[in-house]
Amino acid sequence: MLRIITEATEARTELHRISSRTHGSETLPQEEAVRTIVQTVQQQGDQALLDYTAQFDGQTVTVEQLAISGSELDAAYQQVSKELLDAIILARQQIEAFHRQRLPKSWVQFQDDDTVLGKRYTPVDRAGLYVPGGRAAYPSTVLMNAIPAKVAQVPRIVMVTPPGPEGKINPAVLVAAQEAGVTEIYRVGGAQAIAALAYGTATIPNVDVITGPGNIYVTLAKKMVYGVVGIDSLAGPSEVLIIADRYANPVHVAADLLAQAEHDPLAAAILLTPDPELAQKVQQEVTRQLEYHPRRILTEKAIAHYGLIVIVESLSQAAEFSNLFAPEHLELEIEDPWDLVEQIRHAGAIFLGNSTPEAVGDYLAGPNHTLPTSGAARYASALGVETFMKHSSLIQYSPQALQRVAGAVQTLANAEGLHSHRESVRLRVDKNAH
Repeated sequence: MLRIITEATEARTELHRISSRTHGSETLPQEEAVRTIVQTVQQQGDQALLDYTAQFDGQTVTVEQLAISGSELDAAYQQVSKELLDAIILARQQIEAFHRQRLPKSWVQFQDDDTVLGKRYTPVDRAGLYVPGGRAAYPSTVLMNAIPAKVAQVPRIVMVTPPGPEGKINPAVLVAAQEAGVTEIYRVGGAQAIAALAYGTATIPNVDVITGPGNIYVTLAKKMVYGVVGIDSLAGPSEVLIIADRYANPVHVAADLLAQAEHDPLAAAILLTPDPELAQKVQQEVTRQLEYHPRRILTEKAIAHYGLIVIVESLSQAAEFSNLFAPEHLELEIEDPWDLVEQIRHAGAIFLGNSTPEAVGDYLAGPNHTLPTSGAARYASALGVETFMKHSSLIQYSPQALQRVAGAVQTLANAEGLHSHRESVRLRVDKNAH
């Protein structure tokens, strides 16, 4: 049963426990295994990919079959329903429209003292997208990762995803990739796929940035190759925190809590409310909705370990607790969500009002569903076009402008004991210098 607590000190302790649920040392055995996988792919290339695919996915794949063929891509459209295709297209349009608004613009400023300063944005040359797969299908993950890269105008986008039964890739995933403009796809998953993207093999090119969620092995592999390539984030288990008042529907609140809990046994589902009656109703409704849930065992485990209802003194205290937790998803199911949103400092995505379930953000609202977890919203943001871009500073000084600042630059260089720094300026402005 979903626990209800009322003590503020206990609430803070529990929120900290849940937020740090993946910060322990239990990943050490996986780290050693992942390190071996990454090193083996570096040394053996494609052969390592084939061996690990057979070992971990139970699928026999040849080197020639690593790349998804054009005929497979074409056939995928015949294997999805018109209803699903229409939904994928709508999601693509919504997501693309949102991310176009986020595209950073280069700028140059000509100052009065003959100084020119600016910033120039350019995309990376190659982006690698990891899409979880095997027996599951996540076309939404394809769209959320591929579309920002496409909007950023990355010249080459490479996607990897583990093979399912008979080595096949789910057709919805292939259709979503094509709708997002990605046709270079390889059937390989796990830590070995991350290593291939980072270091390259004879078949799979090395990339500059790797994005996309995965299991603990994928996450650890991304952590290990960071520095060789850029990454989006080290995503942990999903989480939702809901702030609700007496105007919220307990049936809807319970459904939203379970929508996160059904992801993973480590998923977190938290409700903060000043209304004890709502707390009781939500607790009862969660139990009722779980009774015939198709993923009941997994979902019950998440609720038992990382589910929580906190009865708070006020909505302001709820905002304080939310900022302490820094949730991946924050739902404000209250009478006036815009009144409270100014008190929210840390959240991956904020869903305002009783008609905005987190699920719309997962699929097609437009903002990205790849979000910071486990408290990382304190310093990190959602995946976006910026993930696939970098900027260069533009600086130009005229001789007159350099003359005006030369003294200060030389003074600072002297203070740091950097002789040639000082000389590189002095030799330009000193008329007696040779």
